[in-house]
Amino acid sequence: MPKKLVVVCLFNFLIAALMGLALRYSFLDSVGLNYRFLTHAHSHIAMLGWVYLMLYTAIVYYFVPEYKTKPIFTKLFWLTEVAVVGMMLSFPFQGYAAVSISFSTLHIFCSYAFVYCIWKHHKTKSAVTKYLLKASLVFMVLSTIGVWCLGPAVSILGSASAFYQIAIQFFLHFQFNGWFLLAIFAVFFHLVKVENTPVFKYFFWTLIVSTVLTFALPIQWFAPHPILLWINGFGVVLQFVMLFLFLKLIPFKKEGEAQPKLIINLYRFAVLCFAVKTIFQLASLVPEFSNVVYGHRNFVIGFIHLLMLGVVSSFLFSFILKSGWLSNSKWLNIGVYSFLLGFILTEVLLLVQGCKFFVGSGLIPNYYLLLFLCSVLLPFGIGLFIVHVTRCKLK
Repeated sequence: MPKKLVVVCLFNFLIAALMGLALRYSFLDSVGLNYRFLTHAHSHIAMLGWVYLMLYTAIVYYFVPEYKTKPIFTKLFWLTEVAVVGMMLSFPFQGYAAVSISFSTLHIFCSYAFVYCIWKHHKTKSAVTKYLLKASLVFMVLSTIGVWCLGPAVSILGSASAFYQIAIQFFLHFQFNGWFLLAIFAVFFHLVKVENTPVFKYFFWTLIVSTVLTFALPIQWFAPHPILLWINGFGVVLQFVMLFLFLKLIPFKKEGEAQPKLIINLYRFAVLCFAVKTIFQLASLVPEFSNVVYGHRNFVIGFIHLLMLGVVSSFLFSFILKSGWLSNSKWLNIGVYSFLLGFILTEVLLLVQGCKFFVGSGLIPNYYLLLFLCSVLLPFGIGLFIVHVTRCKLK
């Protein structure tokens, strides 16, 4: 995996984490920036600068054997990074405006070019990875329909309309649960050599169908209808079946014999978070609870971080380590485990405080200070990871 590209992705992640830390600090004192603008910057850099570009790097590395002779992939990476830097420098100061929207649009067109190039040049002997990779790319393109609907939604019905809110949720749902998750599984199943068995086929189709059906829940938030609850309920049940099949597919014992402990621990932690995420979604079967959860920011942020940090980022760290050119060290382990500890502590605080808001019992003593201090571990861990990567010589 190209060292320069990995460092760029990790640096984007560090910037996103520092922006998140500033958001946490803003509840203690002013940071001199508009909170909403900074939130947009944080989410865009985390999604598009870290997750997207790291998946880009991993997919090209693992599925395009001749990428070194195809400069289009490197050029497209750097053009995409230009879009990320543009968003990094514009969103904190103007939110959604001409400059930030222009760079966001550039990123979308770069993603279309990436889909075309991967579809054309990818090579894999495994039907498992081919199905997952192609499905993830389809979901990526599908998700952008939500973005293209935002302009007409604002001009026709306004930004407070159900159409506008559903368009945003459409993009986020199929990015997170479609493109990101399926691409993660494509790389993960490639590395652990999952075979094309009947269990995989059932897993694949339950994953696809449940991803589509569970979009009924965000629609229900803004355009309530009883049938949407039944559709989401069926999707959630399918997700639970998918989780069972997923766990059956993973050859942990076989894989653990040949891999460094840190990689195996990251695999296990990511899988555990994925299981927790799937189980938590069972709560959406209770209409009253699912509507209340959406209205409590602690639950929403906690759930997003569970997926983006607990599942996706843990897998991405393991993919970097799995590429083989990083040596193990004490500082690498401290960096990774600091990140995981920071994630666990902040998730617990968000969950407990969300429950306290839900029952109306007020704030945890020094809640915002504790949340900020625990959040420091996230950029600290990423920073140590970057230091270790930059010091490692390619093997």
